[in-house]
Amino acid sequence: MGITSEDLAASLKALGEIEPAFAAALARAGLPEPRIGERGYVTLLRAIIGQQVSVASANAIWNRLDAATGGAADPANMARTSDEALRGAGLSRQKTSYARSLSEEVLSGRLDFGALPADDEEAIAHLTAVKGIGRWTAEIYLLFAEGRPDIFPAGDLAVQIEIGVILGLDGKPTEKAIRALAEPWRPHRGAAAVFAWHHRRAGSSAI
Repeated sequence: MGITSEDLAASLKALGEIEPAFAAALARAGLPEPRIGERGYVTLLRAIIGQQVSVASANAIWNRLDAATGGAADPANMARTSDEALRGAGLSRQKTSYARSLSEEVLSGRLDFGALPADDEEAIAHLTAVKGIGRWTAEIYLLFAEGRPDIFPAGDLAVQIEIGVILGLDGKPTEKAIRALAEPWRPHRGAAAVFAWHHRRAGSSAI
């Protein structure tokens, strides 16, 4: 599961002591809701399906895929479903390849969600070895499905923009710049990302 409400509150309090701009932003926007995902195959498959499409479209594709495979939550069903049926459910040729690769990695045991390395960077490397899973997807999985508190998806555009707003920077910081800015925030960088998304959703009422 993801970072709990209690852990988010504690981490954001600590962040506010490290960086006063977070304390001020927290006073404006309030605490974010926890974002929690299920550990395992389904969460990563849904992340692949959701790449570059709206939430509504991703949900519709998932429902069609569930019907086409006889249960999309079972990687064995994915493995035995034809490419044509997967394409018919709405997966692009590329996503069909990615989804099949993920199911094969899980079925073979090469990807064991219960045995991911404890080191965050090693866990990211393990996940990104699967075709179709990039660093952002791996980070989002580790943050929301495993609740790893120091995962920081610095490549996320919304995180870049909103951290810039919170810190009062001129313009959006680059991924490299935001990683450097966030170094003093360890081990609370996951909460910083969750709060950045929350602050952005709060919009003009939060600034």
